[in-house]
Amino acid sequence: MAAVAAVRAFRSFHTSVMLQRRFGHFPAQSVSAFLPRSLCSVPIKSNESEPLGITENTSLLDNLNRMGVDVKKARQRQPAVLRKDFTNEQGLEEFMQGKGASREVIASIISRYPRSITRTIEHMEQRWELWRDIFQTDAEIVNILDRSPESFFRSSDNENLKKNIAFLSSLGLDTKDLHQLLTTAPRTFSNRLELNKQMVELLEDICIELGGTNPEQFPKTIISRNRYVLIRSTKRVKKNIDILRASLELSDSELLDLLEGPGANILDLSNKYLKNNFKSLQQKVISHGAQKADIKKLILNYPMVLCTGSDILSSKLDCLLSGGITIKQIFEKPKVLEYSTQNLTKRLGELKRLGYDFQQKGINILDSSRKRFDAKLIKLSATPAG
Repeated sequence: MAAVAAVRAFRSFHTSVMLQRRFGHFPAQSVSAFLPRSLCSVPIKSNESEPLGITENTSLLDNLNRMGVDVKKARQRQPAVLRKDFTNEQGLEEFMQGKGASREVIASIISRYPRSITRTIEHMEQRWELWRDIFQTDAEIVNILDRSPESFFRSSDNENLKKNIAFLSSLGLDTKDLHQLLTTAPRTFSNRLELNKQMVELLEDICIELGGTNPEQFPKTIISRNRYVLIRSTKRVKKNIDILRASLELSDSELLDLLEGPGANILDLSNKYLKNNFKSLQQKVISHGAQKADIKKLILNYPMVLCTGSDILSSKLDCLLSGGITIKQIFEKPKVLEYSTQNLTKRLGELKRLGYDFQQKGINILDSSRKRFDAKLIKLSATPAG
């Protein structure tokens, strides 16, 4: 009777697979890929950390433990995966080993993104080939997956990935641009193609609205400068542009120049964060004698100042001002604000011990690499005072 039950269970599963494939609801992979664990029912058990009545696949847990997967982390990330009757962790392991991934990397990928074990070998092969059109070696892709497994396994739609690559290439983005997008903002490629098209259309419309003469080039310019813009909503980007226009009282040509330059880098910020940072910057510098025109000039020359949180920016400004530097000097050399408060404090202290006069010599010395700064200190130390 047990044998009959096993055969019936297999037939029932086989029929279900065939029906789901026919109607497009099941990944195309061989039934044999699921058989090594058990021919009939897969043993499952209740896990004490799970709510009553929820069960996990014991055979799967055994495999994951064998592979060195952090099961606790996987359970926290995507608990439903551990309750699936059929998964492909062994296939994933073999596939990734074939691409040069270590046991530790494979275990880390599954621990942080358990859904990776639901992908078929065929799916992974197709996706890998698409990525190889952008990356030169398998090792580069393995490194990306080690940092961001979601980028490769999040979407099961390889056709959408192929269309996104073709669409982004049609904008004039070259292999280097696509490489950087996949490296820094891989979710761009798992977006529905329509979402990416909507953002590009928005950017083209903005260019036309501001009097730009090359709206087809404008999206490429923005995307090349800001790798994250395509994974933000069109509503966010449009609102940020409106905030910049209103806060700085920009003309169309000024706004266009800002966006085509470094201003593109701040379009992905949250609207609230951008407004708060602008308000904090304005209040801080006006209290030290700056005018609104000075603030406008500062942001047009160095819009990245708006990427710094209000508390951190205030701390940096206080550090510089207490070190004998004026607001005017900061506005003339705003890149000094890129350095951490700790770094600035240390440099100011070292220069103070040498009697450095910022009013006479300026603050360019603060905006230099560690190597160049140390070399300058040695030179200053060897020069007699006065």
